[in-house]
Amino acid sequence: MIPKAIKVKKVSHCLELTYGEQPYELSYEFLRVHSPSAEVRGHGVGNEVLQSGKKDVVLLRIEPAGNYALKLVFDDGHDSGLYDWSYLYHLCTHRDELWTDYLQRLQQAGKSRDSAQINFKAL
Repeated sequence: MIPKAIKVKKVSHCLELTYGEQPYELSYEFLRVHSPSAEVRGHGVGNEVLQSGKKDVVLLRIEPAGNYALKLVFDDGHDSGLYDWSYLYHLCTHRDELWTDYLQRLQQAGKSRDSAQINFKAL
């Protein structure tokens, strides 16, 4: 399914995809930790790499990949993996269960959503 509309919401740090009349919001963090790249998914079942410290990741840009996918570029340097239309729809319609599973895996691994990086703000 191809979304009817795609909006980048910079203030709320999410991507809004609309299917039919139903809008879905996927946070940048959610998209980053569920990247379809080999770096995240691994090279086979059981080789997935749990992503941690991505709470404050920012989506820098979106690039079309033909007529079938989007390439998302994040500020942590991650830019591999193509989010095809069916995968994006899957993320939208299964967001809550995928997020719950991710949080449980983080907890079991003793890892955090918080980045170990120090963020400086201008005064």
